[in-house]
Amino acid sequence: MDRTPVDLFTAVLRLHPEGTVTVEERRMDADDEGWTVAVTHAETDQDVHSDHWEIHPGSDEAVCVLSGQARLYLRSPETQGAPETQGAQAGVTLAAGTGFVVPRNCWHRFELDAPSNLMSIALRAGSRLEKRV
Repeated sequence: MDRTPVDLFTAVLRLHPEGTVTVEERRMDADDEGWTVAVTHAETDQDVHSDHWEIHPGSDEAVCVLSGQARLYLRSPETQGAPETQGAQAGVTLAAGTGFVVPRNCWHRFELDAPSNLMSIALRAGSRLEKRV
């Protein structure tokens, strides 16, 4: 058993179906099997790619604000390619210690109210980003 702490700001935890957990390199294009637990420190909206919508077709995504405060915006999947004002919902404010479950196939994005530490848990296979218009 390795007793070395894991820096979750530079690596991710992968939760595999057979019950094992591995530490892996952080990357957005992960198509590996298993749930990904990722922690991000964000100082600015650019750190959370607020200029893009994101979608995860393989699972719901649990997002949690560990410290700071952020707003989560949701958009219905039917509005892909439409002006973002159509189908967009007002931001859900998440303070430190709160979370939200983004449904599978729901476009979403963050904006920060303060520097924040965020955690997400999702199946990353097939995840996509779409530039905001």
